[in-house]
Amino acid sequence: MAATLTNNMTKHTDPRRHKKLAAFDRLLTIMDELREQCPWDKKQTMESLRYLTIEETYELSDAVVEENLREIRKELGDLLLHIVFYSRIASETQSFDIAEVIDSLCEKLIYRHPHIYGDSKAEDEEAVKKNWEQLKQSEKGGNKTILGGVPKSLPALIKAMRIQEKARASGFDWEKKEQVWDKVKEELKEFEQEVNAGDSLNQADKIESEFGDLLFSLINYARFININPEDALEKTNKKFIQRFTYLETESKKDGKDLSSMSLTEMDEYWDMAKKTGI
Repeated sequence: MAATLTNNMTKHTDPRRHKKLAAFDRLLTIMDELREQCPWDKKQTMESLRYLTIEETYELSDAVVEENLREIRKELGDLLLHIVFYSRIASETQSFDIAEVIDSLCEKLIYRHPHIYGDSKAEDEEAVKKNWEQLKQSEKGGNKTILGGVPKSLPALIKAMRIQEKARASGFDWEKKEQVWDKVKEELKEFEQEVNAGDSLNQADKIESEFGDLLFSLINYARFININPEDALEKTNKKFIQRFTYLETESKKDGKDLSSMSLTEMDEYWDMAKKTGI
């Protein structure tokens, strides 16, 4: 394996490698200086950075959805700063430093890619993902569940995706997309039945439960037809915002106020927004 690793490292070394290493060294130097000299940076803890890190992650997500490469580069830099910042804070208590973070990551990547650095075979993406989950599970020991590694604080839609992916890696999944679509129709029918059954407090809980089942099945179907439901929904959110903003601004130009407009009038501006390509 060592020979394979060495060969791969040599193969992927490019003439600009020294510039990349120098840039990273410069970042580490700046981080050290800020932590030692800047009043704000000196005050930060892992806990205080946590919420900022979440915000930066969502800003990167926005840039990716918008396909804005300039913003992606900027937001990646912000996230890299956070990684270096956490590591610098940890180094102050001799817990770990950035070198240990990187080395640990490298060891994990090598271990979880035995088809590259070992003797295992993986002919396609599904085989790689299955091997990854199995190796990940073995690292955690026998007292951990397959779904135990899904972060509790993940947004529900993304969490559903990760749950389904991990279940699939263990072999628990539908075989054909048609089976999944049948499940979607089944869940839709059950949801409709509960909606039509009444509006008591107990019924509201049943309706909510069936709606959740319907969403889960739709997310499952999206996976089978290679659609990322998070991306799809975010693009629809963005489209709706753009069209509603058009409705708002154009009707205002015509001297109209949304609060006094009929739905039919609003629909006219909505259709105009669609015709403009929004």
